[in-house]
Amino acid sequence: MKRRSVDPIYSMCVQPSFIIGTRNEDGSHNFAPITWVSATHEGGDGYLLVISMSGTKRTKQNVIRTGSFSANLVNRAILPLMDYFGTKHAKDGKKDDVVYGVSRGAVLDVPTLDDSPWVYECEVARTVETGDSTTFFCHIRNIQMDERLSPKDIFDIDLTVLDPVIYSGKYHSLGDTLGKIGDFSNN
Repeated sequence: MKRRSVDPIYSMCVQPSFIIGTRNEDGSHNFAPITWVSATHEGGDGYLLVISMSGTKRTKQNVIRTGSFSANLVNRAILPLMDYFGTKHAKDGKKDDVVYGVSRGAVLDVPTLDDSPWVYECEVARTVETGDSTTFFCHIRNIQMDERLSPKDIFDIDLTVLDPVIYSGKYHSLGDTLGKIGDFSNN
């Protein structure tokens, strides 16, 4: 394979798509799409969900104020909702032009989307500021997963069931399951 060098203006950061749910000061729910989502190892069996938000969006302000949020995985079925939330901003008024179900988290007082197949309920452990971005390192207090999943271990999540939307400047979906760790090693 031949490669060429280009200016570092291109982004090929493959990111899962989530809709972050927070509570506004008046107790109403607020949702916004965030694709800067990952995880990092904390020690032992623990890991932290890591999300990053730039600017002054209401969702970021709510996370800073409350220290908690839900991260609702976006799949193909709720992609139109993510796109709606991404084009309608809190400053434009309530985001209620479309119908969607909202529930309270099972462990934390955070709004969750009824149609998301995988929901993290998170509490902020620490933050890092870089320019106008804030990165939140968060303890996962609960995971709500689609009942069609029955993983045997932490690596046995069938992403084809979840059908997550992947973002890298455009929306993408996953293809086939290719195997597991060790399936391709030369023994």
